[in-house]
Amino acid sequence: MSDLPSASTPVLDVWCELQCTDCRTALDDLRALRARYGDRLELRLRHFPLEKHKHSFAAAQAAEEALEQGRGWDYVEAVLGRVEQLDRRGEPFLVEVAGELGLDAEEFDTALIDGRHILIVDADQAEGKAIGVTGTPTYVIGGERLDGGKSQEGLRARVEEIADRLLAGGE
Repeated sequence: MSDLPSASTPVLDVWCELQCTDCRTALDDLRALRARYGDRLELRLRHFPLEKHKHSFAAAQAAEEALEQGRGWDYVEAVLGRVEQLDRRGEPFLVEVAGELGLDAEEFDTALIDGRHILIVDADQAEGKAIGVTGTPTYVIGGERLDGGKSQEGLRARVEEIADRLLAGGE
């Protein structure tokens, strides 16, 4: 089981959808968690594209390409910050954002055409359904699922409480 994190680095799985306004709202919490914990907490992007958003599946694939090119969270934040443009413009907007961030936009375009990241997105979505994810954002840390799609209220504090306990060596 080599893909399991070490006991010293807790993992926060962030089930996200890049066409989701609630996920955009959650960005402030994610930034605060990254600032507080740095490398002591691994934030892992997990995809849960919702059928009601027609560009969400392509956006998840684009986020995977951004991760591959080393700018995953920057890309996620840039797209979520402009959800309305994604709604209106779709895939051309995803490629444009890649270019704005200095990523290889042609490679993004090719990745969206050839579907090289589809299996990752499908696997995330299937795992999310299996553990009870129904909407985004949803967080999983220390075996506990926290649903941010209903309300962001108190979630960062709960994540911090669990992370602090895990970092202190408690179960």
